[in-house]
Amino acid sequence: MIDVLVVDDDVRVADINAAYVTKTPGFTVVGRAHTAAEALACLERTHVDLVLLDHYLPDETGLALVARLRQLGHHTDVIMVTAARDIATVQAAMRHGALQYLVKPFTFAGLRAKLDGYAALRRALATDEEAGQDQVDRIFGALGGASAGPPALPKGHSPLTADLVRQVLRGADGPLSAQEVADRSQLSRQTAQRYLKLLERAGRVRLSLRYGETGRPEHRYLWRAP
Repeated sequence: MIDVLVVDDDVRVADINAAYVTKTPGFTVVGRAHTAAEALACLERTHVDLVLLDHYLPDETGLALVARLRQLGHHTDVIMVTAARDIATVQAAMRHGALQYLVKPFTFAGLRAKLDGYAALRRALATDEEAGQDQVDRIFGALGGASAGPPALPKGHSPLTADLVRQVLRGADGPLSAQEVADRSQLSRQTAQRYLKLLERAGRVRLSLRYGETGRPEHRYLWRAP
């Protein structure tokens, strides 16, 4: 089980967030805190894997608390759950090592996606082996809510075919046309084109145009690194 501390100055909101955590398989709430001081005291006496941390606390900001925790040697993971939307706060959260940032108000599905991503990250890191590039990509992709592999596919699409197209693109030195992808994957051009469009819509592929002598643009596809 992943032990979670819920920190929010609003008792009702803290209870709701704690209930969301409890509903998520693999997670358990080990404490609630409504001030930075209470959060620090809980961390001193209780094992905590993850803190769901509000930014607006009555005694100091959540980000100030994160900075103080790091200075004190606490390496507990942090996901910010806050109404703060300004870019400066978001950037500061990243620089202080927050793993994710969830803007209030949010649904159970929104929080669960972040928690599931965190659980995926812990699984990806649970190895004594050195990490190759694919493993590094999975680690860095885990918290984004989408892995470094192909996205969830619509009905009628094959994950194996999508993965084949992905591997062709990732192994290329530059952008490829649909025909070049088809030739390297031994798929038909029509099938390659269909999966390339799917990956492009999902944001995994960058589309560019190259104009030839005929004046008609050729679509070329480049894999987007996570």
